[in-house]
Amino acid sequence: MISFLSKVLFTSVAVLVATYILSGVHVNSATTAILVAVVLGLLNTFVKPILIILTIPFTILTLGLFLLVINVLIIKWTSELVPGFRVDGWWSALFFSIIVSLVSSFIEGLVRNNEA
Repeated sequence: MISFLSKVLFTSVAVLVATYILSGVHVNSATTAILVAVVLGLLNTFVKPILIILTIPFTILTLGLFLLVINVLIIKWTSELVPGFRVDGWWSALFFSIIVSLVSSFIEGLVRNNEA
């Protein structure tokens, strides 16, 4: 449970950082960022693997680049599900997913190094 809560916290901080960097992404509050992190986590856990399996031919054909399209779809669906979170376009969603991944990985790495 602690691992899940820390992952949500790291992702919500990454969402706020990405919102600050990108002009096409809007988050109303820190509470909304936490809700975005939870919804992203749920979609990435349950929906994304199904999409990956269903699109294996496209993924192979594009040498894995189709996975970026799946990431954008997950972000766009999150913006539809979470009130107060808006992503203006596909490019903003793509850059948002990249920034959130990088920042949350960086924060997790810092915390892991401090625990050791």
